[in-house]
Amino acid sequence: MAGHRQSKKRRHITWAVAGAAVVAGAGIAAQASMAATTWPAQKTFTGRAFDTCTAPSLSAMKAWHTGYYGAAAVYVGGRNRGCGQPNLTASWVKSVNALGWKLIPLYVGAQPPCQSGSNPEKLTASTAASLGAKDAADAVSKASALGMKAGSPIYLDMEAYDSTNKACNDAVLTYVRAFGKGLRAKTYRYGYYGFSSSSAKAIATAENKTDLPGNLWYALWDKKETTTSDWPWGATQFTSHSRGHQYLVNSKETHGGVTLTVDRDMWDAPVAITG
Repeated sequence: MAGHRQSKKRRHITWAVAGAAVVAGAGIAAQASMAATTWPAQKTFTGRAFDTCTAPSLSAMKAWHTGYYGAAAVYVGGRNRGCGQPNLTASWVKSVNALGWKLIPLYVGAQPPCQSGSNPEKLTASTAASLGAKDAADAVSKASALGMKAGSPIYLDMEAYDSTNKACNDAVLTYVRAFGKGLRAKTYRYGYYGFSSSSAKAIATAENKTDLPGNLWYALWDKKETTTSDWPWGATQFTSHSRGHQYLVNSKETHGGVTLTVDRDMWDAPVAITG
């Protein structure tokens, strides 16, 4: 997310510029291109989740397993991933799964050509399709190596950009569609993290829904623990356990005697299939 690759000051500037339980099969209707394939049952978590730049140590995850949070997002890959991941291994995934944690795989793919700042990987109109396919293959490889099996979701992290810039937005949607086709070809569900004022809005309001994500994780820092009452778009969109909401960032918290700075999320969407 923004704060994991930018300073706190920078992420709030970006925000202003941008426009200031397991359930089988849920959410598949939103992903029409999945229909011809027999998919593993979806694993859905409903409750509080957190995300932080570097996956915490196993001892920290043990301490934090107090019942307040039930899921954690982890950055499985992407050239724009902002932190090293010394703890994030297949063994770590297996161990935290055994503790009862649900995991949310996040991939920081190529970023928009009109986005401010520099990134190791930016897409262009001419490279969007090929980069989307390439990054999807890498995302599946990284998630699979960590023990996150087919049927798991992978959430593409798209940071804030000027979605009113048509050329830029069209290039982003080309990339997003190519990424999704690549995931689904390998039987991985497609999720997307973005800002309610820009990158998520572009997905939710796109007229052509072909190959777009079936699960939407929206950043709206209103401190409301909900995926419904502040949902910015039509009530019929992304239903059937397909929403996540990042509602608070840079929250310094102590659980079980261990202090971490995390972003808070309310979750009602797919999580990784492990174990």
